[in-house]
This record gives sequence, C-alpha cells and structure tokens, in this order.
Amino acid sequence: MNVAPLRFLLRLLFLISVSSVCSVGLLRAETPAPRTIVFFGDSLTAGYGLDDPDEDAYPALIRKKIVAENLPWRVVNAGLSGETTAGGRRRVDWILRQPVDVFVLALGGNDGLRGIEPAVSQENLQAIIASVRAKYPAAKILLAGMQMPPSMGEDYAHAFAAMYPALADKNQLPLVPFLLEGVGGHADLNQADGIHPTPAGHALVAETVWKKLRPLLQ
Repeated sequence: MNVAPLRFLLRLLFLISVSSVCSVGLLRAETPAPRTIVFFGDSLTAGYGLDDPDEDAYPALIRKKIVAENLPWRVVNAGLSGETTAGGRRRVDWILRQPVDVFVLALGGNDGLRGIEPAVSQENLQAIIASVRAKYPAAKILLAGMQMPPSMGEDYAHAFAAMYPALADKNQLPLVPFLLEGVGGHADLNQADGIHPTPAGHALVAETVWKKLRPLLQ
C-alpha cells in the first residue's frame, strides 16, 4: 500500500489546524476584553429630571464618545439621587463587587446644600478613595469637585470648594475642579429647579469630564 498520499493528507490537516489556532489567537489578542469605568455620584450623575438618563446623562454621553473612538471600555453609571458622601461611603463596597479600572468620584453637592461641615465630607470622600484603592490598587480615580453658591455663606463656600484640591493633592488624583463648570448658574442649561442640568447642560458636563478622563483610558 502506498502511504505517501495518506501522509500528505495528514500533514495538510495538521497545518490547517495550526493555522486556525493561530488565527484565533491573533483575533483574541487584537480584541481585548473591555475594562470598566464607574461613575459614582449623586443626582447629577444619575441624570435626575431627564426624560432618558440612559441616553442623556453625562456618563451616557461619555459612553457614546468611547464607542465613537472604539475604545475597549464599558461604562457603569452608579449615580444615586440624593446621595451624600456619608451614603456613598456606606454604599461603595457594594459597588466595588464588580471590576473597576477607572473610578469617577463625583459626590459632595448634597452635603453642601445641607450645610454639612466640609471636614466631615472630606473625611467621607477620603474613606471612599481608600476603599477603592484597597480593593483595586491599580484602578485610576478621577475626582470631580463641586462648589456652593455664595448664599451658603462665603466662608462655608470657600471651605467646601477647597476640600477637593486638598483631596486631589493628598491622594495624587486628577481633578475636575468644578463638575458644573459653564453650567451652574446658567438658567438656559438647567431645569426649573436651577440645580439639575438639561440635556444641553449634561453635554457640557460630559465635555468637562472627558478632558480629564480621556488621558486615563490609555
């Protein structure tokens, strides 16, 4: 019996199988699993008052930017209306049960409106930062600051605004100085309550956050 043709056929099948395995390996190497950005905030992050927060809140608009650039990231909106820094401190461990690669911390506005001492709010924010770093040491944290209107008192407003740069310096974090930059105080960009942005306002917030967030997605 002439076994040469059989040997040739077996060798051909072997080469085809090796080629297929290599192709799959290359495909997997070119399409990494998406990493996760968590937006951890209050009603501003949750998109309070919007008809469709899943489309118009600033985290959703940032998600659209990520899709447009075909970046391997997924977005989790963990905003909760009415959330304070104390509430976030209690809730953060539950949020951290999922993988986190970038954590956007945008809390404090409700503390300010309630007149909570900035030192207390700062302690809570520090605890949240510590929890993220303890669970995910390699995660990047972006801190988003807030400001209070002068009606809260000039001393209070100054102390409140100052806690965000202090936290950023202490923890070496990138900082969005004011989440509502260009939006706060502009009636045409806010809903009737004068606090929560309209879709157009959220679009500006997304641009403000994106400038600081995009370099972290390398």
